[in-house]
Amino acid sequence: MKLLIAIVQDEDANRLVSELMDAGFSVTKLATTGGFLRSGNTTLLIGTDDAKVPVVTGIVEKVCKARRQMTTAPAPVGGMAGGFNPYPLEVTVGGATLFVLSVEQFVKL
Repeated sequence: MKLLIAIVQDEDANRLVSELMDAGFSVTKLATTGGFLRSGNTTLLIGTDDAKVPVVTGIVEKVCKARRQMTTAPAPVGGMAGGFNPYPLEVTVGGATLFVLSVEQFVKL
């Protein structure tokens, strides 16, 4: 048995949960926050048999596409201690981070 931990952007979360549930997988959804952009992420916990891991990863890959997005990043203003002047920055968002862990024991009460 495996536990998959999928960290996805909030924009992709609802569609991903729907696709996984339509395929017969149980999903636990946790609200999380990303460190770099401090934007909302969703962490999904998915337990499944070893043989079904490729199915889950395929669904995640299909739904969670990386894309480019403009954001503002602070830049120090010359001569002003602690002053910041935001400037536009293009970053890649979306996609997914997926961890696959072996589960020694699973108990459903």
